[in-house]
Amino acid sequence: MSEPLIHDELDVFMALVPCRNQSIIELGCGSARMARQLLLKEPSVTYVGMEVDRIQHDKNLAQPQAGMTFLYGAANAIPFDPATFDAAVMLKSLHHVPLDELDASLQEIARVLKPEGLLYVSEPVYAGDLNEIVKVFNDEGAVRAEAQCALDRALVSGQWTLVAERRFNMPVCFANFEQFEQRMMRPTFKDHRLTADLIERTRAVFERYAEASGLTSTRPMHVRCLRRA
Repeated sequence: MSEPLIHDELDVFMALVPCRNQSIIELGCGSARMARQLLLKEPSVTYVGMEVDRIQHDKNLAQPQAGMTFLYGAANAIPFDPATFDAAVMLKSLHHVPLDELDASLQEIARVLKPEGLLYVSEPVYAGDLNEIVKVFNDEGAVRAEAQCALDRALVSGQWTLVAERRFNMPVCFANFEQFEQRMMRPTFKDHRLTADLIERTRAVFERYAEASGLTSTRPMHVRCLRRA
């Protein structure tokens, strides 16, 4: 049976993580798009977003929102006391953590969570049309697998228990290759060392899956929700 199509991951998150009057930290928050939507729906949330991309962090500071605090920093060194937060979130960010810091980062997240606090981890699956295009210039097969292995080790350690697991597809659309190039190939947090040849090879694969109206595809996602023991 195919996985369900989910248009807004916030629905999945709110079904798994209690939000009313909760303190939530997001590691690798990016633009904090989902968090901004969450606080509009549940303004009682107290939110901290941490980001290692200085450019994106500065953008976040320039777009303040009630209930939201933004800090520059990484998951392996969270500047808060033990048992500060009710929940932690990582959206497509765990596989960006350096491999030698994965275990330490999960331990650090456990440190700042209250007893029985929740960690919501959402990771893209290494499969699908979009993945075939992206891996031309950014093959994440190894790092995504290592991120899942780190979660497996965390569960075996006894520091965490698995609360829920969800798999679903999210729609992705690009009007043309130029939009794809800007959004996917030129992020502020990573230099993909693009060359004219690499761009054209990526364009060729993009056009293999695209239609005249652009590319409409899905991104398979894997969510694991863990509870701090």
